Amino acid sequence: MHGWLILDKPLGLGSTQGVSAVKRALRIGGYGKTKVGHGGTLDPLATGVLPIAIGEATKLAGRMLDSDKVYDFTIRFGEQTDTLDAEGKVIATSEVRPTAAAVAAILPRFTGPIAQMPPAYSALKVDGQRAYDLARAGEEVVLATRNVTVHAVRIRHPSEGRDLPVQRTGPSLEDLGLRWNDDPLEEITLTAHVSKGTYIRSLARDIALALETVGHVTYLRRTKAGPFALADAITLDKLDEIAKARSLEHKLLPLSAGLDDIPALSLTPDQAGSLRQGRALIGIAADDGQAFAMLGDIPVALVEVEDGNVRVTRGFNL
Repeated sequence: MHGWLILDKPLGLGSTQGVSAVKRALRIGGYGKTKVGHGGTLDPLATGVLPIAIGEATKLAGRMLDSDKVYDFTIRFGEQTDTLDAEGKVIATSEVRPTAAAVAAILPRFTGPIAQMPPAYSALKVDGQRAYDLARAGEEVVLATRNVTVHAVRIRHPSEGRDLPVQRTGPSLEDLGLRWNDDPLEEITLTAHVSKGTYIRSLARDIALALETVGHVTYLRRTKAGPFALADAITLDKLDEIAKARSLEHKLLPLSAGLDDIPALSLTPDQAGSLRQGRALIGIAADDGQAFAMLGDIPVALVEVEDGNVRVTRGFNL
């Protein structure tokens, strides 16, 4: 068993618990003991795509942490909480409620490279301690801003459920034929495609502040992590069902599914043998950069190509 199992993580489940659920499923199915890890933390209060790496795919789990993510999230206006989500206590209020057009007009400010201050309730470390532990202990937590990238942000049409692309330059609401009224909104749902390290709760906080109000996240769902989308995901109930039927392998995505953003490099048996022994290949006709070295359909290694020289960065024991 080497590859990826994609969970549709339910509300209240932590990423580590997701790993434990897969380990349990492997035991139930009689697949034997193997390494299992996750490809990126997803908060218990969030749902959606949680890539679980099995066997040799665990060697790529760290790479998954660097991948882009896509989230749907709802901002409730009028109250800001200390956790920036529905679980925290209210620390600020506002009577201001924006219109859909006002939200659409403000979103271009949050597209592209931005500096973001992470939430106090986050897993970042301050002097060796988790920020959320310090915050829960009543200590004031001040985190440094970090540079992240919001590749795109969309606002959902409140009545039709459609996605409205919002770009730095693009069509107006009227150009798109969307007839939104001027009623103030209590909440709105957005979709954001973001780089690693982006905190959606902070993004929601800053959008609300830019609208001269306050807000917090009441709904958060990850719809894509790297190459993996909800279409690939299974629920915990489905996981249990296929484990008991001993058919987990039918839902397992290949190890290469986590590397679809880099080119494959075909090897001869002799070349594969050299890489497996840790030797470099010389004079290979391939573009510089990372590549996924394959012997037929068998993954051999993640490699770095430079001036025709191929060196292993991560080998696979398959």
